Amino acid sequence: MRDASVGFQCPECLAKGAKAVRQPRTVAGGAIPGREGAATMSLIGINVVVYLLSTLPALRELEIYGSLIGQPVIYDGVVVEGVSGGEYWRLLTSAFLHAGFLHLAFNMLGLYFFGAFLENILGTARFVAFYLASAVFSGAVVYLLSDPRSVTVGASGAVFALLGLALVMLLKARQDVRTLVVLIAINAVLSLRDGISWQGHLGGFVAGVLFGLALSVAPRGKGAIAQTIGVVLLVVLAVAIAVLRTLSLDI
Repeated sequence: MRDASVGFQCPECLAKGAKAVRQPRTVAGGAIPGREGAATMSLIGINVVVYLLSTLPALRELEIYGSLIGQPVIYDGVVVEGVSGGEYWRLLTSAFLHAGFLHLAFNMLGLYFFGAFLENILGTARFVAFYLASAVFSGAVVYLLSDPRSVTVGASGAVFALLGLALVMLLKARQDVRTLVVLIAINAVLSLRDGISWQGHLGGFVAGVLFGLALSVAPRGKGAIAQTIGVVLLVVLAVAIAVLRTLSLDI
């Protein structure tokens, strides 16, 4: 027997009672994060560790084989096949590589400010799934719109996905989005500078908006299902874009 507020209960009764209690969920239907911002900080940590490892001469291959490259090129003396040669992992791995400390710092700052906010809305697992799917979708758009022999790295596509999703979610909640719109506009202008992948930023923002719309149109209580559909939609679209781009390059 176990102590209870009304005397004693048997273990079987306690187990049945626990099953009957509905688990708390986020406003979007995800599980409440066990520790606020845990996934966001983990993603930041992974990016920082990968950056530090990539600066070591012995691990130069991380950048060579992880950067987003469309067609076969000679990169740092090494022949790489690129995405068109079947190296589709580059659509994701490139989102964890950075061209320098400032590049890393700005992206991680954006991830820090918007990641925890959206993680609390989506739930930890679905936030991670959304982040990774957005990174792949952004990479596919870069592959589609960029010079296939260019080299692209950075988490900015996934960060722009966070901006797009935050905009949709705040609009749905009828919140003031003027500050966020100004921030997005400034970053859009900066995206046009040389050396910055506007294609990746565009792809990420579109991914965030599409995912946000999937959540917005979901019936009440179906947020978890809508999130799953949104992630699957992004991945399917990314695969379709990448395959079509590869076919066009092979013609």
